[in-house]
Formats: sequence, C-alpha cells, structure tokens
Amino acid sequence: MSDDELTYEAATARLEEIIRRLDSGEAGLRETLDLVTEGRTLVERCAAELDAVSRGLEELRLDELVARLEQQTPDAQEAP
Repeated sequence: MSDDELTYEAATARLEEIIRRLDSGEAGLRETLDLVTEGRTLVERCAAELDAVSRGLEELRLDELVARLEQQTPDAQEAP
C-alpha cells in the first residue's frame, strides 16, 4: 500500500507495531533510526488527517446552524 492509500487506521496500527518494536529493545541503532523516522512521518500524517476531519466537522456544524437559523426566521426573510 502506498503512502497515499494509507488509511488513518492502518497508520495507527503501524505506529503501534513501531512502538512495540522499539519497546522490545531488540532493534539495532540503524533500525531504531528508521523506525523513529517512519513513526514521525506517520504521526504527522495522522495529525493532518485528524485536522482535516475536524475542519470538515466544523463546516458541517456551521451548515447545520445556518439551516436551523433559516428555518427559525422565515418571517424575517419576507419582511420589507
């Protein structure tokens, strides 16, 4: 799976694998560096996805608010 196809869930699962490997103490110096680098990239990717989802939810809430306001004030739109 390419980085572009990596889901949030797959990224967090891979992060868990990386943490387990690092916690095991069995990784050598080079492998530790590679795992930490990969982990940082995954964390940044997950944070960006969470941010995008959060922005989407905010937009939905704003759309819902506008719809409710429009439903509550039909007389205000008809007034001259």
